[in-house]
Amino acid sequence: MSNVPEMFGSMVFDDTVMKEKLPKETYKALKKTREQGKPLDISVANVVANAMKDWAVEKGATHFTHWFQPMTGITAEKHDSFIYPIENGKVIMEFSGKELFKGEPDASSFPSGGLRATFEARGYTAWDPTSNAFIKDGSLCIPTAFCSYGGEALDKKTPLLRSMNAINKQAMRILRLFGNTDAHRVITTVGAEQEYFLIDKAMYEKRKDLIFTGRTLFGAKPPKGQELEDHYFGVIKPRVSAYMKELDEELWKLGIFAKTKHNEVAPSQHELAPIFTTSNVATDQNQLTMEIMKKVATKHNLTCLLHEKPFAGVNGSGKHNNWSITTDTGVNLLEPGDSPRENAQFLLFLTAIIKAVDEHQDLLRISVASAGNDHRLGANEAPPAIVSMFIGDELTGILKSIEDGTVYKQRDKAFMKIGVDVLPTFPQDSTDRNRTSPFAFTGNKFEFRMLGSTVSIACPNIMLNTIIADALSDFADELEKADDFNSTLAELIKKTVKEHKRIIFNGNNYSDEWVEEAKKRGLLNLRSTADALPYYISDTNVKLFEKHGVFSKTEIHSRYEIQLENYCKQIHIEALTMVDMIKKDILPAACSYMKDLSKEAINKKQLCADISCELEEMLLKKLSTLSSELYKKMAVLESSVEPEKEFKDVLEQAQYYRNQVFQQMEDTRATADEIESMVGKKYWPYPTYGDLLFSVI
Repeated sequence: MSNVPEMFGSMVFDDTVMKEKLPKETYKALKKTREQGKPLDISVANVVANAMKDWAVEKGATHFTHWFQPMTGITAEKHDSFIYPIENGKVIMEFSGKELFKGEPDASSFPSGGLRATFEARGYTAWDPTSNAFIKDGSLCIPTAFCSYGGEALDKKTPLLRSMNAINKQAMRILRLFGNTDAHRVITTVGAEQEYFLIDKAMYEKRKDLIFTGRTLFGAKPPKGQELEDHYFGVIKPRVSAYMKELDEELWKLGIFAKTKHNEVAPSQHELAPIFTTSNVATDQNQLTMEIMKKVATKHNLTCLLHEKPFAGVNGSGKHNNWSITTDTGVNLLEPGDSPRENAQFLLFLTAIIKAVDEHQDLLRISVASAGNDHRLGANEAPPAIVSMFIGDELTGILKSIEDGTVYKQRDKAFMKIGVDVLPTFPQDSTDRNRTSPFAFTGNKFEFRMLGSTVSIACPNIMLNTIIADALSDFADELEKADDFNSTLAELIKKTVKEHKRIIFNGNNYSDEWVEEAKKRGLLNLRSTADALPYYISDTNVKLFEKHGVFSKTEIHSRYEIQLENYCKQIHIEALTMVDMIKKDILPAACSYMKDLSKEAINKKQLCADISCELEEMLLKKLSTLSSELYKKMAVLESSVEPEKEFKDVLEQAQYYRNQVFQQMEDTRATADEIESMVGKKYWPYPTYGDLLFSVI
């Protein structure tokens, strides 16, 4: 392996390169823009653009692209070369500040939720100088925001940047109240753990369902799944290890802090975890990580599956969003310190988060809503659809003592006693971890565990930043007019704990008892995307986003429409794929097997009239019945997604797909899987679950 420190960030126009390539004054101006949000003059941009171009050309790049994140959930890019014509039919390589600042991709062909029509094509991409440019596939990629001709955000980056501004503004009000004059900016940071599956590429190519939908729509349970729990943290297989090694190297070149890799719970499932960085950069880097995962897999004759539930009967894949809030002076505002009971600033930020999560459960659920994630949430492998918080025994005890007005007795630091003399002793953490909690405090950060593996982390962090900014705004309003800051602060924390403690739950979120308890507490249980999304456009949420300048009313409604449409389209495609597979592959395979069974029975009878054909007759009878049943169910499924069906709005359509089409798909699959379990292997047209999950060695 190359020298990792030299390799790291070698394809990124980062601070080190800027300092080397830019004139001193230009570097200072760009630094102010990146760190303090100061506007950048076009003359400065021209110098930056030329330096970027020279650096990129030295690295072998010939093109540039404004790299952006439309509402498709993946990234988009339009490439232009650096060439500029001169006399005698020759060219030079040029790149201007204007080209760096602004691009004009067609905005009509991206999801807009009604913001754009086909004839309204103009859209703009605008350079985001807070996220580093990088080189990918011979092009200089410039992270950008994407908006319409009317200025509406058509992407995920723009509202994320707005939400970061909102929480910075409100958190700074709080810090100033505590006498902090050193900090000039508050930043939210994220580390997004990414789960994924690796399967053999040749087998992937034989599965239409994986190709068209990202998940298996059929598949009988194999003799072995994850029952033995022998895959989790197990020895990484050579083929997977080679993939992970190259993946690390490619990510490191792009300045992505890939840190941890290991086998996950399900067979063929793995995880990659990065080091924390700012929410904006973390979002960009997670999008890149998913892209590079797929690209590197192909080079190893593997396919990387990022769907939340590619296989029934084993764990699906999520993405744990580790969120914290820090000052530009490096202080983590969620660090409890040695005595959290005495850390008033920490307790205020903690109670602001408790208030925010309780008041806006709907928005956190919406931020992770998708057809794929509906398969995973609450399936004893991921948190349930009920939003709650885990804060651990110590913080729970502290908050209870504040509410009750009693003295909290902090326990002495305990040390782990393992019972083996040669093993070192080490301090025990103040509380255990809760892997079933949707939103868990883990020492100096919160781990939002509900995210599906394909989701852009932009939306969950937009929601977190905005709702917490709102809680901090309420607190600042009250504290700024207080005659006695300390007594008002103490009363505010106490009141907030009392009003919002229902959201705190440190127990088993998988239990049936919790579902009933949550109902008694008045917590929402939005089981599906179709249940959750109507809350998006409530008056309360519209006012919240408009108050903090994160979304306009039209932008919220557009996202509501886009997410519901995507939900319907995904299930529609899955239903059509099921029909296609049944018609063209599954029923012909069953008929072929029955034909050979019939021939075998006839041959037996011809050889000896007394010979038993009971086996063939039983198999034929059962398979014939199941095949007829499958054909009928397929016909019902096909008719349920006929294009002429009309709905009064997209919500009614989504509810129909959830309650009718999806349920019919589940029923149809059950019959097909039973047929698979009876048909001889050589007749079955697809690699089985056993093949897919256990073939990569």
